[in-house]
Amino acid sequence: MARAYAHQNDAAKARAAYQDFLALWKDADSDIPILKEAQAEYAKLH
Repeated sequence: MARAYAHQNDAAKARAAYQDFLALWKDADSDIPILKEAQAEYAKLH
């Protein structure tokens, strides 16, 4: 969802979706590629 909102240039909704995703994955192994990608994409929104 976060990527979809980002492609629609809706930064507020994208940021919220990334925050939700990252909150759910907070205890995951930090080397998981999708988690690294999400963290990088979220950082670009700031």
